[in-house]
Amino acid sequence: MEPREDASAPTATWVTVDEDYGGQRLDNFLIRHLKGVPKTHVYRIIRSGEVRVNKGRAHADTRVECGDVVRLPPVRTSERADQKAQVMAAAQEVIRHGASSTVGGYAPAAEFPVLFEDDFLLAIDKPAGVAVHGGSGVSFGVIEQLRMARPDADFLELIHRLDRETSGILLIAKRRMALKVLQEQFRERETDKIYLALVNGQWPANNRVIDKALHKYLLENGERRVRVVANEHADGLRSVTLVKVRAHIAGRAARSASGFSLLEVTIKTGRTHQIRVHLAGEGHAIAGDEKYGDFDLNRALQKPAPGEPALKRMFLHAWSLKFNHPKTRKAIHLQTALPPELQQFLPAQSTAGEPAA
Repeated sequence: MEPREDASAPTATWVTVDEDYGGQRLDNFLIRHLKGVPKTHVYRIIRSGEVRVNKGRAHADTRVECGDVVRLPPVRTSERADQKAQVMAAAQEVIRHGASSTVGGYAPAAEFPVLFEDDFLLAIDKPAGVAVHGGSGVSFGVIEQLRMARPDADFLELIHRLDRETSGILLIAKRRMALKVLQEQFRERETDKIYLALVNGQWPANNRVIDKALHKYLLENGERRVRVVANEHADGLRSVTLVKVRAHIAGRAARSASGFSLLEVTIKTGRTHQIRVHLAGEGHAIAGDEKYGDFDLNRALQKPAPGEPALKRMFLHAWSLKFNHPKTRKAIHLQTALPPELQQFLPAQSTAGEPAA
């Protein structure tokens, strides 16, 4: 029989594992449910037997299943977690007053244009210049800002990634089940993701498939780069990109004498910087790409002749995404128009209407 709890002491709680957390390790399950509790303490209460699964002792690597009942002993959160709770309360005041600066060193709360949302997932239109997550010199990104803006959300995780300078459709899971199902769809290439890219020069209409391996490496300063390598290269990863020409655009002396091509690009593999490196490797770099592009041309695009629009970012936009809903399995097709700073750069005949699906 389970021992009676001391009525004078803080009481334990009992949590039933739902389908989102089925199959997760016990330690990871506790870390998410006991927010603010140091990991060392989580492992201590598991070892001591204070945590029970279906009234029995369990180990840190025990897999909890949907329907299991887990006993959570009373615990204290860390001082750091208490401080964060205070900061999040302050952040809500920031939201109400319309400010966007950081609060207490944490990410500023921010919402983004919503393309689709239900109980399982959120699809937003990510602007260029915002990283999807913190790290590599970036203090915070989209996911941190969304978590700050939605403090009551139990679960928010990135399903896939977009480069910082790429705009467009980004999926966020609101339940663990949705995260697992949709990430599996991306891995198994069951999604259909199309980007719009403007490249230098006239792309050959018959060059529709790029099947070339890519290899990641570091510059002397530690910055990450990717390059095309021979398909038999020991460290190369097979990468496949499909290209369709939407429009050829005449060049101007102040821009590019050879003109530009607006492309619809579909990736069949999700490698780092895949589109940027594949297109540049074919001699047609993306306009505005500061890593793999034509640097002289980029400078000219930023400071055009009087009366011409400037291009001050990379012209790459995640325009269309098809996938199956993680719960209903119904097909979902999302699209988002080119942002104004990209639309204005194209001739009117290239921007009339949306690209054909």
